[in-house]
Amino acid sequence: MKTYFLQVKEVIQETADTVTLSFWHPISEQIKYKAGQFITISIPTIDGKKVKRSYSMSSSPATDSAVAVTVKRVPNGLVSNYLNDNVHTGDFLEVIEPMGSFFFEPSENANRNIFLFGAGSGITPLISIAKTTLKTESNTKVHLLYGNRSEESIIFKKELEILESQYKERFSVHNILSQPSDTWVGAKGRINQANTTLWLKDASVDFKKDHFFMCGPEEMMDDLKKIFELYDVDKSQVHYERFNAPMQEEDTVNTDELKRQTVKVIYDGDTHDFVVEPHQTILEAALEQDIDLPYSCQAGMCTACLGKCTDGKVKMDEEEGLTEKEIAQGYILTCVSHPMSEGVVVEID
Repeated sequence: MKTYFLQVKEVIQETADTVTLSFWHPISEQIKYKAGQFITISIPTIDGKKVKRSYSMSSSPATDSAVAVTVKRVPNGLVSNYLNDNVHTGDFLEVIEPMGSFFFEPSENANRNIFLFGAGSGITPLISIAKTTLKTESNTKVHLLYGNRSEESIIFKKELEILESQYKERFSVHNILSQPSDTWVGAKGRINQANTTLWLKDASVDFKKDHFFMCGPEEMMDDLKKIFELYDVDKSQVHYERFNAPMQEEDTVNTDELKRQTVKVIYDGDTHDFVVEPHQTILEAALEQDIDLPYSCQAGMCTACLGKCTDGKVKMDEEEGLTEKEIAQGYILTCVSHPMSEGVVVEID
C-alpha cells in the first residue's frame, strides 16, 4: 500500500456536523481512483500510536481536480471528530492510497439508468458516482433516493440542486426526511421496500439492464435487497457499500468453536509467529504484538488486509469483501479471520 502526506487544500462546512476536506495532489504524481472508492486517513494519538479510518471520496475523478472526502461527526468518533474540529487549510494528513471494491466503471456508449440509494453520510460515494456518470455517459440518466433526518442535515443540498439544474433531463433527486419541519412538502419517513418500489416504477426502471448502487444503514440496504431478489436482478447490477457497517450477529463466528492457536504470517519478507486468542481476529492479535500488518476498515470490506491462507483452516466473520473465486483460492481478510485449526499459515503480498 502506498502512503501519502497530503496537504489540505480546502475545508468546507457542509452541515453543522459534516465537513469536506479536499487535498492537493502530491507534486510528483496525480492520485488515481475510481468513483465510489475510499482513502484511509491516519491521525496520531496522545500515546504516539496511529488511528486509521477510511472515508469514501466525494470528489469525482471525471470532474474534480482535487481529491476530497466528506466526514460526518459521530458520537465518540476519534478520527471523525478530530477531522471536523482540528484540521485546517494547509495542514498535512497521512493518507493511504485509494482502494475499495464499491466503484463505478463508466462506459462511454452506455444508455441506461443508474439508481443511487443513500442515507445520511452514505451520500459520499454516491455523489462521486453521480458526477462521474453524468460527465462520462451522455445517454445515461441518474436517479438518487436520499434519506435524512431534516432539511438541515441534507449533505450536499446545494450541490445536488446545482447538478439537477445543470442536467435537467438526466439527473433527479428524491429526498425523504424522517423528522422534517412543518414546512417540508417532500416525502416523509425512511427509505424502505414499499416506497422504494413505487419510486423505481415511477422512474421507469429496467431490472434487466439498469445498475443500482446503495450506501447507508444496514437495515435500509437489507430492505432494498429484497426488491432486487423479488425481481431477480442479476448480482452484477447491484452494488453496495457496507463499509464500517456492524456485522450481523448470525454472521460472526461462535467463539465457543475457537481455541487458542499459534499462527504464522509471512509479510514483507518477514515471518511472524504469534498466538491468536479465541476472542481475537488474526489482525487484532498481530497488532497487539506490534506486528505492523496492512489494514484499513477492520470491517471485512475494504480488502486492505488481504492475505492467502496456504496451510490450516481459517473462518471469516464476513465474506462480502471477497469474490467467490478469491475465497475458493484461499484468500482471506485478516481483520475478520479466526484460525480454526493448528498450523495456520497466511501469506500477505
